[in-house]
Amino acid sequence: MAKREFAHPSEMQKHVGEEIGVSDWVEITQERINLFADATGDHQWIHVDVERAKKDMPGGKTIAHGFLTLSLIPMLSHQISHINNVRNGINYGCNKVRFTSPVPAGSKVRARAKLIAADPMDKGGVRLTNQVTIEIDGQERPACVAETMSIVYGT
Repeated sequence: MAKREFAHPSEMQKHVGEEIGVSDWVEITQERINLFADATGDHQWIHVDVERAKKDMPGGKTIAHGFLTLSLIPMLSHQISHINNVRNGINYGCNKVRFTSPVPAGSKVRARAKLIAADPMDKGGVRLTNQVTIEIDGQERPACVAETMSIVYGT
């Protein structure tokens, strides 16, 4: 998909309610899952024990951590859009996060973003609220639906 370009943060209010775009697919490899387990200390067997998962997990595969799926949002969002004339931007958090379906190792996921608010802030900032849906290739039910917030300051 082509990355969507916006001229300035102040332009974002005109796009509230629109789907901003969709990222490329990214594969969730067992190596990525293992690295996330190492980074977070979450080595629960459903994520890292491939042999046990073959016997004891539905589908016979390990699954990605929910927070691994959530942590992909910045990378995938970068593929979706870019706002020009930004002095800086910060992650402001999430209003809601739901992990609605497990992501089996070897699956591909992508993000679909919809701008749901663009609120003016002091000092030329705009607080952006997006609904980001992480889709799983070949599945109807998404892996994650998150309402994310960021603040971008224009030049």
